[in-house]
Amino acid sequence: MVEDKDMSYVPVEDLLGRADSIYKLVLLAARRAIEISETGQKLVDVSPRMKASTVALEEIKAGKVSYRIIGSAK
Repeated sequence: MVEDKDMSYVPVEDLLGRADSIYKLVLLAARRAIEISETGQKLVDVSPRMKASTVALEEIKAGKVSYRIIGSAK
C-alpha cells in the first residue's frame, strides 16, 4: 500500500473541544474552507496540494480559527 504524504486525517475527537457542538464545528470548518478557497491564505503550514476543507480542520485543531456568536435570537 502506498501512502500519500499530502493526505491528512484530523480526528473528530481533536476538534470537539473547539466548538459547543458538532453542528457549530461543521459550520466553522465549511465557512473557513470557503475563505481559503477564495483567498488562498492559510494560517497553518501545510502542503499546497491539501484540500481547503482539510486545511480548515487543521487550522481549527491548531486553535488558529474560532467563532463567536453575535447578537441573540429572541
